[in-house]
Amino acid sequence: MRKTIVTAAAMAALFISSAGLAADGKAVYDTYCMACHAMGVAGAPKYGDADAWSARIAQGKATLYEHSLNGFQGEAGIMPAKGGFTNLSDDEVKAAVDHMVAAAGGE
Repeated sequence: MRKTIVTAAAMAALFISSAGLAADGKAVYDTYCMACHAMGVAGAPKYGDADAWSARIAQGKATLYEHSLNGFQGEAGIMPAKGGFTNLSDDEVKAAVDHMVAAAGGE
């Protein structure tokens, strides 16, 4: 009986921590997006680089969300759908985009 209670408590804690990730763009970025956006891999605009992000930000968030969610290949490089992490929810991807845009001086 004790093992069942401990297992249930551990699963609840895991669920709660995963739910918190959905609303935290920084956590999503740190966990998934940083691998490419910190170094500019495959043409990814570097985190915090206003020059690299300015033309993308000018297209509007709807376009950024579309490219991030469904993938995009442009002149500068390629963005796989959800960065290749199909386990991410749309809201998690959008939160990460919002976080990166804000870091580059966008809104």
